[in-house]
Order: sequence, then structure tokens, then C-alpha cells
Amino acid sequence: MIDDLHLNVPLLRRRVPNLTAAAKAAGLRPATVSNLCTGKIPVGRAEVRTVAILAALAGCTMDELVIRGAGAGVLETGIKALDLFAPLVRGGTAGAVARPGMGQLVLLAELFRRIGRQRGYATVLWRPKEESAGVEDAVREAEAVCASMEETYAAVCAARDSRDVLLGADREVVLSGELQTLRERLREAGARPVTIVLVDTRGESMDEDVPYGPLDTLWKFDADLAARHLFPAVDPVGSTSTVLEGAQLEAAHLTVQQRARKTLRRYRELRALARAWGAGRIPEAEQTAYRQGERLEAFLSQPFYVAEPFTNRPGEWTPLADTLDGVRRILDGAADGLEPEALTYIGRLALGPGDDAGL
Repeated sequence: MIDDLHLNVPLLRRRVPNLTAAAKAAGLRPATVSNLCTGKIPVGRAEVRTVAILAALAGCTMDELVIRGAGAGVLETGIKALDLFAPLVRGGTAGAVARPGMGQLVLLAELFRRIGRQRGYATVLWRPKEESAGVEDAVREAEAVCASMEETYAAVCAARDSRDVLLGADREVVLSGELQTLRERLREAGARPVTIVLVDTRGESMDEDVPYGPLDTLWKFDADLAARHLFPAVDPVGSTSTVLEGAQLEAAHLTVQQRARKTLRRYRELRALARAWGAGRIPEAEQTAYRQGERLEAFLSQPFYVAEPFTNRPGEWTPLADTLDGVRRILDGAADGLEPEALTYIGRLALGPGDDAGL
């Protein structure tokens, strides 16, 4: 699609330091070049002659100057709960709402590992000013660790010439206004998108209605899941993403997701009854929903790569197709013969004799 084309602005500005003067001398209007660099004029709607002249000035090919596929979309993580209920938006901002100890920093470290190593992203951590448990996990997994906005800006700009960037930061930079300043500077620099994941090391976000301002993805953590050691403890009911509102997901994904969310919502209501009176008091008509909710909740737990030294379980990357297939089969009753424990901390769901992965 022509709207999914972007100029490699850092490459252009690095090779043509005085871009405005050079463009004017080559017969281009400076305003046109400026609008192309900031995205006000989509590259796909620019004259081929204009792009060709810019490529000649930069001493590169048009394929090097024009980045394809740098627009927003779903960034698959291989983490079942995230990809199913609250997908990470490429080039967007995700925020974790959690108390300390619920695993938000472990999730950030895991995303650095997964997106960095398996998706080829540059991973940058804007290190929190205050030390807290779990920060070192993210430090170990990040490709670059920065202590200030200037360092972060330099690290992102150095990487995004050739790669997308995943930036992790603490809520403190939202409150200080530094993140907004960084966004504006990066927007002016153009080129590849930067995907931002925000955490809250102080654990104050759960007490506020809008702890980060506008987000593309919200990951709300659940204390009950964390207490029962079902990680990632991401709330499947309270977490969401703008890609759900924009109908950017395939119909099959939306259908499975809505069925799963409905089942888990009802399961939570029934679980409260079971805790108070025992599972035997759950009405017979509700037993299926309760048992399937149990199995589904267990299946959405997942081994993390960064946790391997502590759990002795190998990390699992579960493709979205396998996640959707497993959830659908649980909801259709294909796993009714399994106890929830058999579905806890596995990858994909395997049921048949020739389907030997995951169990």
C-alpha cells in the first residue's frame, strides 16, 4: 500500500547535512522536502522525480531511501495472553498497570529478549532514576541502557536507520514531560517507528484512572493471578488494545478473543462463589463454563525465556495461530478430559497422538 511507505530520514540527513540548501539547488521546493521528512506529505503520494532526486543527493538507491512496511500494525510477541487479548501496536505505546511484584518488569525484560532477538529490533531501556526490584532483569536484556533523555534520543536515532526500536521506560518520564519531548524530537527526525513500553516501578498506576495518558495498548495486571503464580499475570478482561477498536484484527481472532473474554469473565464470577461455598455449589448449568474457564486460564500461563534459570522450564514462543487454535479447542470442549494442571505453563495445545508438542 502506498500509505505504508516512509523516508529513511536519518540516512538522508546524515548524508546531506544541509538538506534544505541542497534540495533547493537541485530544483526541489524546501517546503516539499520538509513535509516529506515529517510525514505531512506521504511518500507514496510524492512525485517519483522528487524521491529520485533525494536518493541521488544521499548517494543511495530509492529502495534504501524509502522504507516499506514501517506503519502501525500488530507486533506479535509470541506471548499468548498479550497477543490474544491486548496486542502490542507497532510504533505505538503500551502501558503496564501493576503493583510491584506482579511481574511487569519481568515482562519488559521478556519483551526485550523476544522482540530483540527474534524480531531483530533494537532494544533500548531508559533506566528509571530510582532502583527497584526487577530493573536489573530489563538492564540485562536491553541492547542499550540510557540514563537521560539525551542519551535515549541518541541511542534510538543511532539504531533506527536500519531497525525498528523497542523502547522501555518508567512512568516517571511521562509525569516529567520528558517522554512527550522525546516523542516530538523523534517525530521530527522521522524514519522507522519506535514502539514504547511503559512500566510503573512505584506501583502507583493502579490508583489512577489514566496513569499514562493516551495508550495504544493497556496491560492491566491481576493480583489474584500473581498470587496463584500464573504468569504473565495479565488481566484478560481488563487489558485491551486500540487494534481491537479499529477492526484491524482478522475476524477469526476477534471471534475467539470475544468468546474467551466472555468465558473468563463468567469464570471469575463463578470462582468467587467457589471460594466462598466450594465448587460443588456451582449450578450444574454453569459447571462447563467454570471448568473451561479454569483450563483456559491455565493455558494462558507461559514459560518465559528470562525465567529459565529459576523455573528450569524452557521459554516458549507460541505463534498467534497456535494460540487461537488452542483457545478455540478449549472453548469447544476438546480439552475437557484434561486437568488444568496439564495445561499450565505449556506452549501450544497438543491433544492427539500425532500432535506431540506442548504437552
